[in-house]
Amino acid sequence: MTGIDAPANQEEQEEQEEQAEFDAALAPPTPAEVRERARIGPFRRLYRGLTAFDFVGRRRIWFGISALIIIIGMSALGIKGLNLGIDFKGGSTWTVPVLAPNPTPSQQSAVNAVSPYLSQPIVEILGGRTVQVQADLNGLSAKQRASITIKVISALAKLVHTGSSNVTTGFVGPSWGGQITQKALQALIAFFIAVVAYISLRFEPKMALAAFIAMLHDLAVTIGIYAIFGFQVTPDTVIAILTILGYSLYDTVVVFDRVRDNTKPFAAAGRMTYSAMVNLSMNQTLARSINTSMVAILPVLSVLLIGAQLLGATTLQNYGVALTVGLLSGAYSSIFIASPLLAILKERESKYVAIRKRLISKGERSVSFSAQDAATLSMSAPSARTGSSARTTGRSSARPSTESRPAAGASTVTPQSAPAIAPRARKQKKR
Repeated sequence: MTGIDAPANQEEQEEQEEQAEFDAALAPPTPAEVRERARIGPFRRLYRGLTAFDFVGRRRIWFGISALIIIIGMSALGIKGLNLGIDFKGGSTWTVPVLAPNPTPSQQSAVNAVSPYLSQPIVEILGGRTVQVQADLNGLSAKQRASITIKVISALAKLVHTGSSNVTTGFVGPSWGGQITQKALQALIAFFIAVVAYISLRFEPKMALAAFIAMLHDLAVTIGIYAIFGFQVTPDTVIAILTILGYSLYDTVVVFDRVRDNTKPFAAAGRMTYSAMVNLSMNQTLARSINTSMVAILPVLSVLLIGAQLLGATTLQNYGVALTVGLLSGAYSSIFIASPLLAILKERESKYVAIRKRLISKGERSVSFSAQDAATLSMSAPSARTGSSARTTGRSSARPSTESRPAAGASTVTPQSAPAIAPRARKQKKR
C-alpha cells in the first residue's frame, strides 16, 4: 500500500464510522424509550425541548383556518361595514355625570330616554357614574341639530335627576373624521414600509415578504372580527392595531433569527431540507412564543374583563378588544403563518431544491427532530463543525437520550447525514 493510499483509506474508514454513528443517532426508539417518552406530559416535553411538531407539513390546515376566518370577516365587512366612531365619521356627543346620591341608570334606560330624538344612538356608562351618548347628526341642518341637541340634553338631565347645565355637548364634523382616517392609513402604510425595509436589511427579502404577509393576515383577521361582532372603531383601536402588529413582528423576528442561526449548520450544509430546518427552529422557540404570548394576553384580558366589564371603565373596552384579538392573531400568525410561508418561498431556490432531491435519492428516512435531537446530532459529527477529525466515542454518545427520542406517532422531518459535510472539512484541512 502506498503512502497516498493509506490516508485515503483512513479517511474512508472515518467517514464510514461517522455515518454509522449518525445512523445510530437516527435509529427508531426502542419500546422502552417509547414508554418512557409517553410518561412525560405535553407541557414537560414542551419546556424540555422534546417537541417535534411538523408546522410546515400541516400548513394547509393553518392556511385553511386563517382563510375561513378572513372570508367570513370580509363578508361581514361587505354586508355590515365597520362600526366607526364619531372621530372617523363625525357626529355629536352628550355627556352627563350622575351626582350622588342619585343611582346610575342602566344602559338600556338611557337608550330608551334618547331614542325618540336620535336614530341608532350609541350609549355608554363611563366609570360607572357618567352617561355618554353619541349619534350621527351630520346629515341635518344646523337648525335641526340645535333642536335635537336641546331635546337630548333635557332627556338626559331628567334621566339622572340633575340640571341641564351639567350636560356637556360636543360635535365632530365629517371633514375632521376624514382627516383622522387619512392619518391612520398613512401611519399604517409607513409602518409597513419601515418593517419591510428593516427585515430585508437585517435578514433577507424573502423573510420580509413572509413577515409582511403575516402582518396583513393579522390586520385582516382583526378587521374581520370587528365587522362580525360590530365592535366600535375608535382612534384607540388604531393605536391598538399598530401595537399588535409590532408585537406580531417581534415574535416573528425572533423565530426568523433562530431560522437564520440554524441555516448554516443544517440547511445550507445539506443536512436537511429548508422545511425541516424551519420545523426545528419553530420547535426550539415554541415554548418561548407561548410564554411571551400568555404574558402579553393575560394583562390585556384583565383590563378588558375586570376594568371594562366588572368596574365599568368602558373607555378601556375598545382598546382592550383590539389588543386581545390582535395578540391572539399575532401569536397564531408568527407560529403558523410566517414560518411556513418562509419555507415555501425558500424551498423554491435551486440550492434547496437540489438538497431535497439528493435526500430523496439517498432514501433518507424520516425521523422526529426536536431541539434536543438537534444538539445531539450536531455532536455526532464534530468534524463538520470544527474541521478536525475528533471522534465521538461509541454508539451511546451519538444516540439521543431517552428523553430526546420521539414518541410513537410524532410528526417527522428529514435530516441529512452529517458525514455529507464532514469529509469536505477534513479535506480542506489536509490541503
